[in-house]
Amino acid sequence: MTLRQKHVLAVHDISCMGRCSLTIALPVISAAGITTTVMPTAVLSTHTGGLSGYTYRDLTSDMLAIADHWQTLSPSFDAIYTGYLGSKEQLEIVAELIRRFKALAVIDPVMGDHGRLYAGFAPDFPLGMKKLCSHADVICPNMTEALMMLDMPYQEGPYSREFMEEILVKLAKIAGKVVLTGVYFSEDEYGAAAYEGSSIHYALKERIPGTCHGTGDLFASVLTAGLVSGSSLNKATDAAAEFTAGSIRRTYEAGTDTRFGVNFEAGLKDLAGLINE
Repeated sequence: MTLRQKHVLAVHDISCMGRCSLTIALPVISAAGITTTVMPTAVLSTHTGGLSGYTYRDLTSDMLAIADHWQTLSPSFDAIYTGYLGSKEQLEIVAELIRRFKALAVIDPVMGDHGRLYAGFAPDFPLGMKKLCSHADVICPNMTEALMMLDMPYQEGPYSREFMEEILVKLAKIAGKVVLTGVYFSEDEYGAAAYEGSSIHYALKERIPGTCHGTGDLFASVLTAGLVSGSSLNKATDAAAEFTAGSIRRTYEAGTDTRFGVNFEAGLKDLAGLINE
């Protein structure tokens, strides 16, 4: 008997050059055997990390009109997965999408890194993102985003396990299941922590030198694909950490320009197997 194909709605921007957002989410989730419907929040000529002079077209006014049309077609989504949202209005629209379509809500609260809020966001944007995350089933912030939503000062790692537990417990009061990225206890490792109930699971990999753009989107996309495919939170976190680390390693070894993201494409043929191990 052929099983019904799973279906994810991905709500992200499109950066036409540079691997991030929808140019990662769509191929990654599709490669896992899941049909992917997209709702673009904006169109940019390139992503904004380390690049300048990019064009930007906001699509906020189109989002609910798209959803209205979809409702006439009675779609059935297994998950709604969101990434970069450029305004408070888009936060409210995503909350409405979650109410309308009643699917597993996976929210990557993209808004900052390295202790700084991304350019263009007002200082109170993290409060709005925290409110949206209260509608989520799973959230996957990085350390900067987590501490912003908790109104705690940013701290550089390496971290203590006691500090990790404190952050995870507090985040779980916003959304029941949490995957925190940017976790490390020594300089030679890097990865994520999954928290569900009172259990913490760490997925740590060998640290690779340098900084790569789009890896948070890559991690969250694999995580979403794993969860929708039926993996536990821990197994989906392990798969996301493994696939992301492999993509970073492949890019580092080739010596390519990391401003344009990591080579995840070469690993897509093995993704479904990794998720379903």
